[in-house]
Amino acid sequence: MKVALVTGVTGQDGSYLAELLIAKGYLVHGLIRRASTFNTHRIDHIFQDPHSDSPRLILHYGDLLDADSLSGIVHQVEPDEVYHLAAQSHVRVSFDIPVYTAETGYLGTLRLLEALRTYKGKPVRFYQASSSEMYGGIVSGRLDERSPFRPRSPYAIGKLAAFWQTVNYREGYGLFATNGILFNHESPRRGETFVTRKITRGLALILAGRARHVYLGNLEARRDWGFAGDYVDAMWRMLQHREPDDFVIATGRSHSVREFLDLCCRLVELDPEPIVRLDPRYLRPTEVDELVGDPSRAKRLLGWQATMPFERLAATMLLSDLTAFGVDTRRFPALHELAADPAAR
Repeated sequence: MKVALVTGVTGQDGSYLAELLIAKGYLVHGLIRRASTFNTHRIDHIFQDPHSDSPRLILHYGDLLDADSLSGIVHQVEPDEVYHLAAQSHVRVSFDIPVYTAETGYLGTLRLLEALRTYKGKPVRFYQASSSEMYGGIVSGRLDERSPFRPRSPYAIGKLAAFWQTVNYREGYGLFATNGILFNHESPRRGETFVTRKITRGLALILAGRARHVYLGNLEARRDWGFAGDYVDAMWRMLQHREPDDFVIATGRSHSVREFLDLCCRLVELDPEPIVRLDPRYLRPTEVDELVGDPSRAKRLLGWQATMPFERLAATMLLSDLTAFGVDTRRFPALHELAADPAAR
């Protein structure tokens, strides 16, 4: 049985990755921060009592700011693979807390790499969650592994430093260390402060009679949006590859925030004009206008490609939020049709 350690296991990506690894027969150890409230709702359905005979998901308290805790967990778990997903992950918020963003996004990665470098057990394969934000939108067109980086936020700068540190440990110490340069990926488990969930959750609140408006920032920003469940499969494929390397993971198509908003509004028969309010607090000091990736190398070498179209992704997220807030969705047949899995039709 392979053993995997996943940081950020309670997040969107961590929960989908834990499901995938357990389905593949792994024993999964997840790193979580100590808090006074439970924040494990995304993994509650796969969590087992650690006192059971054969738990497949085991949680450990640790912190990216604490090098000793990371080293101790690595030595205790003895992983075959480490998937490093944890960080302060909100780009706009990184302008407000740049030091903490750097501590988790960059120095947290460095601490974990050091824990693996000094680990004397079996060889470990390491995945670093890099980001399309590192490109900064300076180069137009589809971005690939050779495109230049020009980060335009504290978040992106921290991710870029972590990217090069991962490359450095690969080249300097022979660590099997891989960067996944992931473009935006969403799901019903996306955090509620990210723009796609702001839209789907906001519309659900309006239809449930609990709100009147949705507050957004730059509606013209364009992103390459895929499904998080697809993207964690790419992470796993990277660590099964014959040699460590860096890969762009994307759909190859971009859409604007306005397109996402308009599609969701059409599906629930709402006019966006009277319900959307622009809030300058959600604008970035340095904006990235468009990011779209070229995943052809991942398809060629890993056999990976995105499976969920933009329209179905939006519909799936919207249907999930409407259901969560008790909205009767039977009056929106187009929404159900678009959200349905084609394989189940």
